[in-house]
Amino acid sequence: MSREIIIAAVGDLLMKPLLIRLMRTGDKPRDSVGNKGGLYKFEQAFESVARYLQDAHLTIGNLETTFAGGPEDGYMKTKRNPKTGNPSFNCPDAFASALKASGFNVLATANNHCMDYGIRGLRRTLEVLDKNGIAHVGTFRNRQESRSLFVQNVEGVRIGIVSYTRDTNGIPIPKNQPAGVKKLVRASMKKDLKRLRAISDFIVVCMHCGYEYHQSPSAHQKELVRFLFRQGADVVLGSHPHVLQPAVCRTVKDVDGRTRDRFAIYSLGNFISTRLHSKDAALSGLIVRIRIRKASRGSVRLAGVEYVPTWVCIARNGKQKKCRIVPLRKAIAQPEPFFAGQLDRMKRAYRSTLRMYNPKE
Repeated sequence: MSREIIIAAVGDLLMKPLLIRLMRTGDKPRDSVGNKGGLYKFEQAFESVARYLQDAHLTIGNLETTFAGGPEDGYMKTKRNPKTGNPSFNCPDAFASALKASGFNVLATANNHCMDYGIRGLRRTLEVLDKNGIAHVGTFRNRQESRSLFVQNVEGVRIGIVSYTRDTNGIPIPKNQPAGVKKLVRASMKKDLKRLRAISDFIVVCMHCGYEYHQSPSAHQKELVRFLFRQGADVVLGSHPHVLQPAVCRTVKDVDGRTRDRFAIYSLGNFISTRLHSKDAALSGLIVRIRIRKASRGSVRLAGVEYVPTWVCIARNGKQKKCRIVPLRKAIAQPEPFFAGQLDRMKRAYRSTLRMYNPKE
């Protein structure tokens, strides 16, 4: 008898200061030296989509922020790197527990913002994820972690997951220290995937690259997907453009001679973020649900892919602004007063997504 496993995956978890302010519900008591902290309810953002994440056997997202700690007001304002001018993202630790409660099992941490608060911030981010029982791939605190590969046994299927980024926004990784970030370097990826092919049945690669806000993949993205398929990747999950890009499914023979159906999506878009320059594309995302089938004789194959289009709805709920990620098909079919003012925009986003993926729920 064959067995089916579902991997759910989403794109960028981009917690900008506006979103953090919307999630703040009050103050904690002052600590022993008089510092005041905040109370947050990040779970509210995921309530409408949590079931699509929680009922999967394994759920993956791209953590495009840090848990670097620091003073409370540091979360509420946009900070920019004085050398590069790029924004630096930092989020309260409560976001990690909300991600765990919403169904996330593994987070890719190799992206262009993972070094926003230096090696100290990188290390602390991994510590917060560990405390909340969320696995992480792509960044590491020491040489042992840099050499280890993540493999999760799910219903008897060994699923290997790796994560790489093209850059860290021009922030260098200090030399002569053990922590770091996995980069999109072909020689290193080739070695990792060779090792993964020996210890896993199914390989997922999280690839952070491409041009921001471009809805078509670059030649570089396409070349990397071809390379990763050839090296044994069964699924490639793209992030960084912050908008949706197309997906491909191809039958490819890898370097070990295994001919398999393989799937890649060049960009999953933002799962949570804000509107940019009055354009709605940054509010559209997907929950990709990848079905894997293990046959009674032990072979594992890609059985299908389904898409759940999503929308980041930021609107007033009474006197207060709130943020909720909503499944577009259901939201359009059963409109609520909360997002009624955005309904036409949501319909346009849904039609655009249908043209790109023909989603099914």
